[in-house]
Amino acid sequence: MSYINWFEKHALKHEKIMKKLKSLSDDEVIEYFLYENMVKNEPDFCPLYEQNRKCHDMKELNCYLCACSNFRFKDSGFKQIKEKSLKSYCSINSKDGAVFEGKEAIHQDCSGCMVPHKKAFIKKVFKRDWREIMKEVSED
Repeated sequence: MSYINWFEKHALKHEKIMKKLKSLSDDEVIEYFLYENMVKNEPDFCPLYEQNRKCHDMKELNCYLCACSNFRFKDSGFKQIKEKSLKSYCSINSKDGAVFEGKEAIHQDCSGCMVPHKKAFIKKVFKRDWREIMKEVSED
């Protein structure tokens, strides 16, 4: 699945949940997106939920920003690096991020970075429209 296809499908899931939570305060919405609650109440939000597995090994994983607003992707690639296409990168070059190189492409590996899953970060960037937070991630 391409990045943009995942992004669009995820945005629809997010919108559906947010409509259901429209009467809650911002803090209550952020709290609702805690991993333990999401596994129980929104099992289709993430494919890892059915395996009872987290994408990041952290105590209070918050799934509101299931993708990071610092992640940048372009399915057609940003540039060529030694015959490989750079498909994604971290706009803040997080020290906890890494790079994954496949046969033909280079991708950002965010698995070591916890930034977008901490309540403090989410509160700082929070908007009820997830797409508004994520508006700069795609150049497709």
